[in-house]
Amino acid sequence: QVQLVESGGGLVQAGGSLRLSCAASGSIFSIKTMGWYRQAPGKQRELVAHITSGGSTNYADSVKGRFTISRDNAKSTVYLQMNSLKVEDTSVYYCYSALVSYGLGYVDDYWGQGTQATVSS
Repeated sequence: QVQLVESGGGLVQAGGSLRLSCAASGSIFSIKTMGWYRQAPGKQRELVAHITSGGSTNYADSVKGRFTISRDNAKSTVYLQMNSLKVEDTSVYYCYSALVSYGLGYVDDYWGQGTQATVSS
């Protein structure tokens, strides 16, 4: 069984920063991509950023230059440093990973439970 556990959400004023973390654990053979999605009330879930096992990154246009994704492969952990936060960044942030577990033996998608980030004006 595989689990993704997020931490680091909270309440911050506009212009401030938050750092999200997500640790993968369980019966993991290899982790391919890790990333973050977010979903605001009444909106569809959208990609924020992802990072491959080789370190290649991709960002949503709305967060480029403000957010930085990184990962520690030894700890199976992905981070999202969010700077210059805006009110419109308020969302539930979900960790995501495409990985191979020992149980399945092929790449499958896994999600964390979500962590709330609220930016006040």
